[in-house]
Amino acid sequence: MTIDERLEKLAERHEALTQTVELLTADNREMAAENKKRDQRLGQIMEGIARLLLVAEAHEGRLDGHEGRIERLEG
Repeated sequence: MTIDERLEKLAERHEALTQTVELLTADNREMAAENKKRDQRLGQIMEGIARLLLVAEAHEGRLDGHEGRIERLEG
């Protein structure tokens, strides 16, 4: 194998590696964007759950009040 053939083969390998790195970089950016969207959605879900917890606690207090009034009426 001549030096020119070796250089050509090396250039081909270099090009293949360059393309691979470019593809991996693009995939990485895409995954980062998807992760950001997922994290934002998860934050929205957590905020919704926190609000639901507050509503449930408020309703629980109201139910306790109703139960007390019912007991007084029955007693």
